[in-house]
Amino acid sequence: MSRRLDADTEELLALLEDDYARTIIVETYDEAQSAESLSAACDADPSTIYRRIDRLQERGLLADQQRLDPNGHHYKVYVARLEGVAIDVTADGFVVEVDYAEEEPADTFTRLYEEFTG
Repeated sequence: MSRRLDADTEELLALLEDDYARTIIVETYDEAQSAESLSAACDADPSTIYRRIDRLQERGLLADQQRLDPNGHHYKVYVARLEGVAIDVTADGFVVEVDYAEEEPADTFTRLYEEFTG
């Protein structure tokens, strides 16, 4: 008897199987990183990294934050929200639980403000 995972779980596991996605999560776990630094860490083209960033953000595994450089320009950095993944085997198949890091209140405010102001 073969039991398939639901599409959402399969998508999550496929994303975590990806070398670039895993490197991005590890690199952003302790310290926020720019797309440029993630591109260097992955030894990959920035367009590839931005695609992975988009997929990780869609799943809630990565968040962006606005930073201000000394010249007054804004830029984004990315921080991992993934804390852990647990996979349990049951008689009905697999149960996958994802633990997310809590978002800092200031980051929540900034994100909401940006969503409202476009």
